[in-house]
Amino acid sequence: MFTNKVLLITGGTGSFGNAVLNRFLESDIGEIRIFSRDEKKQDDMRHFYHSKKIKYYIGDVRNPASLKEAFNGVDYIFHSAALKQVPSCEFFPMEAVKTNIIGTDNVLTAAIEAGVKKVICLSTDKAAYPINAMGTSKAMMEKVMVAKARMMPEEKIQICGTRYGNVACSRGSVIPLFVEQMKAGEPLTVTDPEMTRFIMTLEEAVELVIFAFVQGQSGDILVQKAPACTLRTLAQALCEVFSYKEGMKIIGTRHGEKMYETLLTKEESVFSKDMGDYYRILPDNRDLNYDVYFTKGDKNKRRAKEFNSKNARQLGVEEMKEKLLSLSYIQKELEHF
Repeated sequence: MFTNKVLLITGGTGSFGNAVLNRFLESDIGEIRIFSRDEKKQDDMRHFYHSKKIKYYIGDVRNPASLKEAFNGVDYIFHSAALKQVPSCEFFPMEAVKTNIIGTDNVLTAAIEAGVKKVICLSTDKAAYPINAMGTSKAMMEKVMVAKARMMPEEKIQICGTRYGNVACSRGSVIPLFVEQMKAGEPLTVTDPEMTRFIMTLEEAVELVIFAFVQGQSGDILVQKAPACTLRTLAQALCEVFSYKEGMKIIGTRHGEKMYETLLTKEESVFSKDMGDYYRILPDNRDLNYDVYFTKGDKNKRRAKEFNSKNARQLGVEEMKEKLLSLSYIQKELEHF
């Protein structure tokens, strides 16, 4: 599907963009365009990869004109540009609105105008039952994505989404924080030892996007049945991997945090399909005839169950150690620890 095609990644200088490059550069893809607003990170990537297949575009998803220029001749888009940090979105919620919601609308509008064939929008488990500004903005991003998909014929453009949990060792995530604390000889700051989170590798995040690209239909949101673990398990596994003795310091749950995250809500599970390692959340394709809203319901919703990091398969310490040791970031840090 990607042979001689042009793929563009918004927010392409981030952890996900680099993982996509590692996955695709040796394939027969024609061109990969990195679209982002950070010229320093683009320059770092240019010196690191030395590949003629990669083209770099400075721009911002908030600016439709920069999108229009970059999307000319593009076949496929992976839309990963976003404000992802919970605290920054809490303090500056309108910035999250401008990037995560309006920015996504700009991306999809420009993609439709440019004749792009397929767009995959990346979302997060925080969009399900959101309690913070980041999750709320991502939930609205999903609604924008589904609404655009509903309005466009699939033969013109396909618009799908993916939703995933914590990506291990991605920028701003907890594992690099713990590693830095160990290097400084400090205890690991754990909010609540029994708090659970989904755990995915960057490679698994890329595979989820590719699965959505191949299997998804317009308006779908694809979810991986990711395993989960408690923060106690994660911290203990890291300490054992690095032979670290300082242990944990419990600091308490912070503003905007949940005890567990949800990838598939109870309400969504009624109209989702089990695809083995993934769930496919089907879009709500009701039309503008609102009368149906008052006259038809779904009795199955009473029996529905959500898929969250509390009822997902829990990784033990040994399994978590095995997962950590498979990560290139951990391997590199062990060399210098």
